Amino acid sequence: MGIKKIALGSSGLKVSNLGLGCMGMSAFYGETDEAESLAAIALALELGVNFLDTAEIYGPFKNEILISKAIKGKREKFIVATKTGVEVDDDGNFKGVNGSPDYIKKAIDRSLKHLETDYVDLYYIHRIDPNIPVEETIGAMSDLVKIGKARYIGLSEASASTIRKAHSVHPVSALQTEYSLFERSIEENGILETVNELGIGFVAYSPLGRGFLSGEIRSLDDLAPDDWRRSNPRFQGENFKKNLEVVEEVKKLSEQKGVTPSQLALAWVLQKGYSAIPGTKRRKYLMENAGAAEIEFSEKELALIDNIFPPGVASGERYPPQQMSSLNV
Repeated sequence: MGIKKIALGSSGLKVSNLGLGCMGMSAFYGETDEAESLAAIALALELGVNFLDTAEIYGPFKNEILISKAIKGKREKFIVATKTGVEVDDDGNFKGVNGSPDYIKKAIDRSLKHLETDYVDLYYIHRIDPNIPVEETIGAMSDLVKIGKARYIGLSEASASTIRKAHSVHPVSALQTEYSLFERSIEENGILETVNELGIGFVAYSPLGRGFLSGEIRSLDDLAPDDWRRSNPRFQGENFKKNLEVVEEVKKLSEQKGVTPSQLALAWVLQKGYSAIPGTKRRKYLMENAGAAEIEFSEKELALIDNIFPPGVASGERYPPQQMSSLNV
C-alpha cells in the first residue's frame, strides 16, 4: 500500500494514485497563501504525489502561474493536468463554454505560457460544448498531441455516449468526474462501466465531498464569506442538516478504524484502483490525505460502507442550477 504510481487507463500515462487538486490554492475557497501552497506542492513531491490538477479558469490563470513556480527546475518530475473548454478572455472574463477548435488552440498556448512549460501532460476538456460536435473538439485536441503541446487528452463531466464519440476520434486517457461516498452517480449512469470497457483512466475530483466528508464543516460559519460552497445546494438549509447526519456515520466508521473521516473517505476511492485528487492548500491536510493511501478495507468493511452510503445518499444537487445545466450527463 501507500502512494504508488498507477496506469491511467491503457494509454501509457502513469500518475500517482493520490494526486493534488490545486484549485483552492488560487480560487473559490476563500483566502489563499502562496508560500504555503508552494510548500504543500514541494511536500507532495517528497511524499510521492506527482499528479497536479489545475485549469485555466482557476483564478483565472492564477493557479497555472502558481504551479509554474512550483515545477520550475523539476518539470519532468511532475504530471501536470490542466483544462480548457470554459472560455475566458485574456483579461480573465468568463465567456461561457467553448469547445471550438479555434479556442482550444488559443487556450493551450496561453496555458503553456502561464505554466512556463513546452507541454501539458494531460489536457482535459473541462465542460462539453453542446453547440459543437465533440468530435470536432477532440480533433483539435488530437492535433495538439501530434505537435507535442499535449501528451494525453482527457474529458471532464462527460456522459457515456460523449465518451464513446470522443474516444473514436482520439484515445481518451482519462475521465475526471466528481466521485465520493457522497456522490456515486457514475456507478448508475453507465459512465464508470464505459470508461472501464474502453480502457480509460478515471480521476475522482471532490473525493471528500468538497470538504464535507472531513467532518470539519459544521455550519456555514466554518466557510469564508467568499467561499463558493456557500452557494452549493448541499451546503444549504435542510440539505446541510441531512448531509451532516451522513458525515456523522463517516465519523463513526473512521473512529472504529482508527483513522480520520477524510482518510476513510479517500481510502475508499483509492482502494477501487482510481486516482483521487483531493484539493488542499495546506501541508497539514496533505499529510493527512497521504495517510489514506496506507489504509485497506476488508470485504466486510466495504460491504458495510456500501450499505451506509448507497448512491444518492447526499441531499441536494451537486451544483447550483446554472452549473448543473452545463454538465454533460
